[in-house]
Amino acid sequence: MPRRYWYVILTYIIMQFSGLLFAPVIYFLTPLGLTEASIYWSIFSFIAALVIVLLLMRPDMKMEPHRNAAGTGEVVLWSIAGLFMTYAANYLATVIETLMGIAPGSENTQMIMDITRTVPAFIVITTVIAPILEELVFRKIIFGELYKRLNFFWAAALSSFIFGIIHDGLVHILIYAAIAFVFAFLYVKTKRIIVPIIVHMAMNSISVIVQLSLDPKDLENMMRQLEEMQMIL
Repeated sequence: MPRRYWYVILTYIIMQFSGLLFAPVIYFLTPLGLTEASIYWSIFSFIAALVIVLLLMRPDMKMEPHRNAAGTGEVVLWSIAGLFMTYAANYLATVIETLMGIAPGSENTQMIMDITRTVPAFIVITTVIAPILEELVFRKIIFGELYKRLNFFWAAALSSFIFGIIHDGLVHILIYAAIAFVFAFLYVKTKRIIVPIIVHMAMNSISVIVQLSLDPKDLENMMRQLEEMQMIL
């Protein structure tokens, strides 16, 4: 694996844990509360990480596209189809988890929505910055390098497992893995990392818009109804 890829992964890891050090510093040096300090540092660290990663990935951007890479029209079509495929995978994984007795609802998603309600600017991270970073790290690099050595299933399975652990631990690993499998398929099918990026951005944007448009109490009632349906099943 090229050395720059290791630097990209290291940048992503540092970004994830940098808040443990810098958020308290911002808290003590500014009138912000600890929660707000953590959120503003997250916004800064995500943006800084994306800038660094894009600089590190410049050699890849200058490479000629794969000869079988999708054209503009195919990119659009696969992006639309990929969004429906992702929701189908999400739905199927949710049904399976429900039958296994796993309560619906992701703590990771709920935390992100709470952060967005506290600092609306965080929506840019959720809908734009994070999808780009994650697709470059998990699909372009981790999956891409594994796919050079393993078949699609195992490369997608291993990268999807890591993707799920990073997002929500083992609780909803099936849902995140199913989504990541679709992203990996789209990347292989189109030979364009922009396709899973677009689908990832679209899915996050729709999720944020829908949840922000609902009153938290209504959302809580919906989750309670889902849990009651789970008990019936």
